[in-house]
Amino acid sequence: MLLTTLETLQGYEITETLGMVRANTVRTRHVGKDILAALRNIIGGEIVEYTKMLAESREQVMDRLENNARELDADAIVCIRFTTSAVMQGAAELLAYGTAVKLKKIQK
Repeated sequence: MLLTTLETLQGYEITETLGMVRANTVRTRHVGKDILAALRNIIGGEIVEYTKMLAESREQVMDRLENNARELDADAIVCIRFTTSAVMQGAAELLAYGTAVKLKKIQK
């Protein structure tokens, strides 16, 4: 499955638009991670616990996005976008969406 934030893929022609695909996850903070983050806030530096949580969320969302596109028999997802929103205090949603398409390789 080819994935891009662009509208096209170099070397390919979009032959069919299958529709929008989307996936999301909602994550909450962990009190232990919040304590470590508060300490890092005092001394400075990267908040590794949150970085890891967000990276895991992105991986999960991208896996779900690809699975949704496979259900449509797509070859690629173009125009992928990410957005976040607060769901409640201490919980946030990560949403990814894009357009599932069929491709044809351009002959040179």
